[in-house]
Amino acid sequence: MNMEHNNISIRTINDLLKNNFFIPSYQRGYRWTEQQVTELLNDINEFSPKEIENSNEKTWYCLQPIVVKKKDDNEWDVIDGQQRLTTTFLILHHLNQGYVENRRKKLFGLKYETRENSADYLQKELNGETINDTNIDYYFISSAYKTICDWFKNKGEQFDVNTFESKFNFSTKVIWYETSAKDDSIDIFTRINSGKIPLTNAELIKALFLNSSNFAKADSEKLRLKQLEIASEWDRIEYALQDDSFWYFINKNENTLATRIEFIFNLMSDKPSDDKYSTFHFFNEKFKTKSEKEINDNWQEIKKYFQTLEEWYNDRELYHKIGYLIAIGTNIKNILKEKKEKSKTKFSYWIDQEIESKFKNVNLEEVEYNGKYVREILLLHNIQTMLNNENETNRFPFDRYKKESWDVEHIHAIATEVNVKIENQIDWLKNNFIKTDNHHNEELNNRIEFIKSGNTIDENEFEDIVDYVLGEEDNSLRNLCLLDSGTNRSYKNDSFKEKRKKIIEREIEGTFIPICTKNVFMKYYSANVKDIEVWNENDRTSYFEKIQKVINQYLPQMTLAENEQ
Repeated sequence: MNMEHNNISIRTINDLLKNNFFIPSYQRGYRWTEQQVTELLNDINEFSPKEIENSNEKTWYCLQPIVVKKKDDNEWDVIDGQQRLTTTFLILHHLNQGYVENRRKKLFGLKYETRENSADYLQKELNGETINDTNIDYYFISSAYKTICDWFKNKGEQFDVNTFESKFNFSTKVIWYETSAKDDSIDIFTRINSGKIPLTNAELIKALFLNSSNFAKADSEKLRLKQLEIASEWDRIEYALQDDSFWYFINKNENTLATRIEFIFNLMSDKPSDDKYSTFHFFNEKFKTKSEKEINDNWQEIKKYFQTLEEWYNDRELYHKIGYLIAIGTNIKNILKEKKEKSKTKFSYWIDQEIESKFKNVNLEEVEYNGKYVREILLLHNIQTMLNNENETNRFPFDRYKKESWDVEHIHAIATEVNVKIENQIDWLKNNFIKTDNHHNEELNNRIEFIKSGNTIDENEFEDIVDYVLGEEDNSLRNLCLLDSGTNRSYKNDSFKEKRKKIIEREIEGTFIPICTKNVFMKYYSANVKDIEVWNENDRTSYFEKIQKVINQYLPQMTLAENEQ
């Protein structure tokens, strides 16, 4: 759609009455069900207009966009929105019946290309008592009208119809989207209804900025250049946000927005999110005078929000620390608010304090698998490890961390996670059993050799073997690391030896392995490496001490004092 030639406005139901609408044949007929009609009536009835702060206006109920193309004065082709228009007509028709004939309003005209007699049917034959099954369109229209009549009847004599009618006529509005006469109606209809280019908040906001009526008509060249400038900058912002490394840095999880620039608009909006078009409402209210200055000021505000996010992304320290806060659930709106209110130095200090506040009640000695804080601590250890190397240019991949569903995983498996089938007993022992000082039970050692030589035993008996091979269960931080779910699933039954082998294989294949996980399995934390294939007590202690040292600045002082003793 050519946004610069489209017009967008907000119209009340009352504003629609002077128009005539034509539903082309490429659209299917009216198909709203009893549930949809009832939900609309209930929504309008329950809606209460409220004064908007610092404004002479009141809040309003939105019926979502109606996309039209002009045929003649007050004559329109309806490209999208015929279901809402038909239901609106039926409600108005019923309300009109409450007045004597000379006081009834003239309703908007509604014609369907596929049913030439539908206009007469709507005007003359609706009765609210019976359902007409002459054809499929009449069936749904008459069913909806009966639902409307029954809804009002069931409200009883105490129901204030006048209040409802006032809310419907003046506090219920549509987003009126008028396309250019040059646009192909069928093409627009197809794109909207295929879901490929839905009429989103972003599309509507773009139309606000590129409306020709918002600029002085006298200087057409200046208008064209301004439209090109905004459209070009809009595309650059969208393109930058399409980079997943940027997108997942500022989003906690995947975001299903049709266009990513809408994320910026949502950050700016202070409207409640229960309305699908609340973000558009927010921006529409910012266009009071629709002057060129107002367009420029509003666009500069959007650019400022984006530039702030881009600045964070390009600053290595801010990227890691803010990315961490967002990943563990801090609302990015709160971070932006602090940025706006603080100097650069104070903002940097606030970020450190915010991370520290997450761990004010944490004792690392008590952190365990499936417990509170464990994922946050392991993630922070990885991020701070990368930050501490000032000469390193690599960045923590928040997109990989979020898209690949990284898990908290045992470094050396525990018996309760292992389930070895009979046919896998021989291979499991060959891959996982390394005799150590802890393996001094002669009977079990003999049984292991018996199995490794080609025999199998009952699964319940093999559980004793698993307990013996893996040793004492350790769910502490000393035996935990982060790993992507694909790698995790491939080795959950394995001891340290086999896990190490598979991690090396996956890294050779190009799988990203978190730096601290890689350090663990390469034994870089271990001061005295006795056996590269066993995760022993010395290794666990060295690893735990490194975690403490790396994230010291964020830990409670009480915990630090205890650790120094």
